[in-house]
Amino acid sequence: MAAAQQEETYPRKILDYMEGFLISKTLFAACELGVFDHLEASERPLSATEVAQALGTSEDGTQRLLSACAGLELLIVQQSNDQVVYSNAGLSSRYLTRTGPQSLYHSIQYNSKTIYLCWHYLTDAVREGRNQYEKAFGVSSKDLFEALYRSDEEMTKFMHLMNSIWNICGKDVVTAFDLSPFKSIYDLGGCSGALAKQCTLAYPGSSVTIFDLPKVVQMSREHFVSAEDKRISFHEGDFFKDALPEADLYILARILHDWTDERSLELLAKVYQSCRPGGGVLLVEALLHEDGGGPLTAQLYSLNMLVQTEGRERRASEYARLLTAAGFTCLQVQRTGKIYDAILARK
Repeated sequence: MAAAQQEETYPRKILDYMEGFLISKTLFAACELGVFDHLEASERPLSATEVAQALGTSEDGTQRLLSACAGLELLIVQQSNDQVVYSNAGLSSRYLTRTGPQSLYHSIQYNSKTIYLCWHYLTDAVREGRNQYEKAFGVSSKDLFEALYRSDEEMTKFMHLMNSIWNICGKDVVTAFDLSPFKSIYDLGGCSGALAKQCTLAYPGSSVTIFDLPKVVQMSREHFVSAEDKRISFHEGDFFKDALPEADLYILARILHDWTDERSLELLAKVYQSCRPGGGVLLVEALLHEDGGGPLTAQLYSLNMLVQTEGRERRASEYARLLTAAGFTCLQVQRTGKIYDAILARK
């Protein structure tokens, strides 16, 4: 009986996995076309005909897209005057509109326009053991971030991606430990400054310096960090090539997963040398379970690192070995229960 139940269960699961990309593409298309933005701006629920007219799309295609979004519980569907009308679900208003308080719009666009194209070559990545930027975009990945930032448009999209991630996940990781003793903090590869903002909000007595490439710093100054963020400053540089200024704490958030063990150790050793005695380093990463059994998100992220970068996701014990080899001690691991976890180590 149990075997028969298993046979009935597994095909459904496999079919769900096989067709999972249909869900992703439905979400991508609805965001790109502006479905959620238009419904949010409307003062009442709208029919498929009204949405199609406003967006300049076919009525039939729009009706099917809206119906699928309703099936995914992204839209609320109801009857009004003998016609079906649609409005945003609360989740969509919050996360899927451009103006939502915790908008993931730009993150979704980056997944659709960049990551999805890389994943088309996942089979090749597994065969070859390297990222697929050359096949996906026709650019060399010899310099990883030259490939990643291959145009101003692509760099801006990536910065918006990181901004949306830390607007949602940043508070959890910067408060995983009490960082108030660290007054001078450097956020290496701090990108848009979203994590730096979360840090200064949580610790009024601390200041944060965003250390990143010159063109990233310029974009962050112009579009992401305002003059009102008085405890956030910038330092232009390449953390592999340039000296790191002295600080109490260095944050490496989703940095080491981009790199091999050798390059990660190289960077951690530089951090250790620059860190003040008694200071530390905070790693923020999606940690794999020690037994290799999950979490699924981190396992999939590790595949994403294969198609996009030189690195991978790691277990806490693997990060511990790298930190210890660099000289750090007093390692603490804090699992947040969310996507990203935190590791604090001291000098």
